[in-house]
Amino acid sequence: MTHSEDTKKYELTAISSIDGRYRETSAALAEHMSEYALMRARARVECEYLIALSETKGVGLRALTAEEKKALAKLADISLEDAQVIKQIEKEGYKGIPATNHDVKAVEYFLKSRLAKTSLADVSEWLHFGLTSEDINSVCLGLMLRSALEEVIVPALNDIDENLGKLSNEHAKTPMLARTHGQPASPTTFGKEMRVFEARVKRQIEQLKARNILVKFAGATGNYNAHVVAVPNVDWQEFAKKFVERFNKKSGIQLELNETTTQIEPHDTYAELFDNLRRVNTILIGFSQDMWRYISDGWITQKPRAGEVGSSAMPHKINPIDFENAEGNFGVANSLFEHFSRKLPISRLQRDLSDSTVERTFGTAFAHSLIGYKSLLKGLGKVSVNEKAMLGDLQAHPEVIAEAIQTVLRREGVDVPYEKLKDLTRGREVTLEDFAKFIDGLSVDEKVKKQLKTLRPENYIGLAEEIAKGKKQ
Repeated sequence: MTHSEDTKKYELTAISSIDGRYRETSAALAEHMSEYALMRARARVECEYLIALSETKGVGLRALTAEEKKALAKLADISLEDAQVIKQIEKEGYKGIPATNHDVKAVEYFLKSRLAKTSLADVSEWLHFGLTSEDINSVCLGLMLRSALEEVIVPALNDIDENLGKLSNEHAKTPMLARTHGQPASPTTFGKEMRVFEARVKRQIEQLKARNILVKFAGATGNYNAHVVAVPNVDWQEFAKKFVERFNKKSGIQLELNETTTQIEPHDTYAELFDNLRRVNTILIGFSQDMWRYISDGWITQKPRAGEVGSSAMPHKINPIDFENAEGNFGVANSLFEHFSRKLPISRLQRDLSDSTVERTFGTAFAHSLIGYKSLLKGLGKVSVNEKAMLGDLQAHPEVIAEAIQTVLRREGVDVPYEKLKDLTRGREVTLEDFAKFIDGLSVDEKVKKQLKTLRPENYIGLAEEIAKGKKQ
């Protein structure tokens, strides 16, 4: 069986749709959120810590050569085969290393075994010096969340935002019947309604990009106990701060040391991040539902694809499946994000392990979000605006200009204009001719009557075009 065939077989037998039906769609996240990615991040942090210790005066660790530092960097970039060895150390033991039943310790033992035959053998016991597994995991999860956001999630959201921006500009003038409470309301333009979603998504993206992630690096219960007793003359708080900063770039999401923790970082910034993502997804659920309704009304049409089946019984159908798929996946992701935000900031006393298993599902929530983003983009690539249908439905509701008429009459000092328009229109079908007769009977200047008679649903759009284009008059 070929690798491709083996992969397809695995996809068919996977329990999770992420690893099965949607594996290709969410594959980009594997580099950032998989268990292999976590192992690689752990190796990187352990090796970088060894280098940082060697560069810190007073620690007592000899200086490493440039070649040794390069060797550690190379070792940290573990292969998939290396990861399998680490897993074997954890579960079964490997070449004299007993099973650890502890994933972080398995990484430490793997690294020590690789250093044993190098010039770094004499410093290998400095790996994990003074640390608890949460110190490693905290920095690793920060790195993984950051890379998943910056390299996968935010770019996908930028694509959605760009598509919404194009629709906003292309249809800034396309008049459309608005509905409030599901009922005909003052007209808008399709472009302006797309700009509403575009602006909302953009705001959330900017918050995501500016969000820092707090991490912990302070030993067993957050007090540097072991560090201080072993090496009392080093400022370990300053060391930890500078160590975390080693992983930052000049721009983008920053990792920041939380200087006040228990054994675990309290995860408040995780909750803030996940709430941010939940808001993005909630906005896009609303967008998906609106697009579904526009398609249902015939205002948006979908391009048929050769060979694609819309219904197993009704040959004519082109269902809005991409928007429905997006909505469903956003719902699943948001359920997880909500649980993360509610659960993770709570830990019994100085720590309990219930956060660990929850953290392993971060990739699941990210994956369902990504599947939703890609479904939305796919749906947007298949739609076009039926301007004729939009205009026809708008013109079928001339009653929407009643607001304009009563507002002008207020300006002119006419008594109870709202009530007069209410009597004319509420619960009744009216025509433009009915409005013309009503206007003719008013005691106002002829210029005002002429102005009112030029009103049409399609030209009563206020500043919708300017708003759609992001411009001010």
